[in-house]
Amino acid sequence: MFDTLQDRLQSAFKNLRGKGKLSEADIDAVAREIRIALLDADVAVSVVREFIGRIKERASGSEVSTALNPAQQVIKIVNEELVSILGGETRRLQYAKNPPTVIMLAGLQGAGKTTLAGKLALWLKDQGMSPMLVACDLQRPNAVNQLQVVGGQAGATVYAPEPGNGTGDPVKVARDGVAEARRTLHDVVIVDTAGRLAIDAELMKQAADIRTAVDPDEVLFVIDAMIGQDAVATAEAFLEGVDFTGVVLSKLDGDARGGAALSVRSVTGRPVMFASTGEKLTDFEQFHPDRMASRILDMGDMLTLIEQAEKAFDADEAEVAAAKLAGGSFTLHDFLAQMETLSKMGSMSKLVGMMPGMGQYKDQLANFDEREVDKVKAIIRSMTPKERDNPKLIDGSRRARISAGSGTKVQDVNGLVDRFFDARKMMQQMAKGGGMPGMPGMPGMPGGGKRAGAKQKPQQKKKGKRQSGNPAKRAAVESTPQQDGTGKDGAGAFGFDQSAQGKDFEIPKELRDLM
Repeated sequence: MFDTLQDRLQSAFKNLRGKGKLSEADIDAVAREIRIALLDADVAVSVVREFIGRIKERASGSEVSTALNPAQQVIKIVNEELVSILGGETRRLQYAKNPPTVIMLAGLQGAGKTTLAGKLALWLKDQGMSPMLVACDLQRPNAVNQLQVVGGQAGATVYAPEPGNGTGDPVKVARDGVAEARRTLHDVVIVDTAGRLAIDAELMKQAADIRTAVDPDEVLFVIDAMIGQDAVATAEAFLEGVDFTGVVLSKLDGDARGGAALSVRSVTGRPVMFASTGEKLTDFEQFHPDRMASRILDMGDMLTLIEQAEKAFDADEAEVAAAKLAGGSFTLHDFLAQMETLSKMGSMSKLVGMMPGMGQYKDQLANFDEREVDKVKAIIRSMTPKERDNPKLIDGSRRARISAGSGTKVQDVNGLVDRFFDARKMMQQMAKGGGMPGMPGMPGMPGGGKRAGAKQKPQQKKKGKRQSGNPAKRAAVESTPQQDGTGKDGAGAFGFDQSAQGKDFEIPKELRDLM
């Protein structure tokens, strides 16, 4: 979503690096680049003007002129101002003192309200709540059926007394839905309302009548993050007609320029509370302004990554896996379990993209084929329990059987097994304090460097590689590509041949070994 803005901001900051002092011309040049970047990202002109004014004022002040590194100080100012226009602090849901808490969703048709109702219900269930969805969109064809489907996927109760498709009274359904939730002891009610393709008087009147009938604790305005400049006019119209309390950005995983996220908060004064980042019900997260600003500036989002890891990984299981690694008893069965857990956190491209400095690899991340991970799982699942526990048993005939069972090549099986042994050896060495392979150990640590004054054994000359006496065999060996640090024959991630994939992303070896 913010790729274009991220690129332009990085280009603007590049000219600042290495300068010990910033002149007025330097500040004006950076401000001009940032202004162009924001306007190109479809941010509202009024927001851009105010944002640039604050940056120039602060960059020209004493906090930059007296800084040890003025360039970094300007980047810090831009980060703080981005956090400010995105809302400053994280805004959390306000729950009613006496349940149920009523949350009303409003927005245009196509913004993703119904799907988001299911995502919000699943998120609330993870928080220990018992949500009920109320189908008040009785106009759009099959809207009621869609809510029942997503509600079922989220494991939430759906109150839908009317079939919809143009029949029924949405105000009555909303009022009765809250009463039913109170009777059945549901502590949260999510009211899904109707939308239109454009703003009209009938839409606003119906939304206002529902709000009056149920007196919601929160009114969330769902807006498509891809609509650009139209976001401002739409948000202002709903603010006047419904008076929402918070904003939810849908389709934040799209390829639009992201101006809506930076404009709505400043124009309406209402905070962005949630963001929908994909098609799955789990692609939903609370909106943190500081973390979003960090992503825009390519500083990563390690806090979100850690939170997702804490949800997916069990602490006791992780401790057992670490002990197995240290003891050398880590098997392919354990490796498969770790990969399954990692998959619960989301796609590999999204996870790696949350790391600082990965913006420069966004093209490779976009081209990374998630099916490569599925191949690895298929290979391991095609093994017998004994083969998973002891991969040394996997000889040539077994590898042929495994490749046939998993629909892969024998070379793929060979690459996976070889890399598994290499990764396990490296992790054992790190667990024993030996450090990373190819790096000197730390003095005083197990497996570390020699103590000062200790006698050094004379370095023995390495023996050359043995060669076959058969000329034909020797020529065949010499023509075979040798293994290097990245794998055999230029293999990519998990031992699969990447030569035909051009610029497809390969997970860094350090990350592969930790998986």
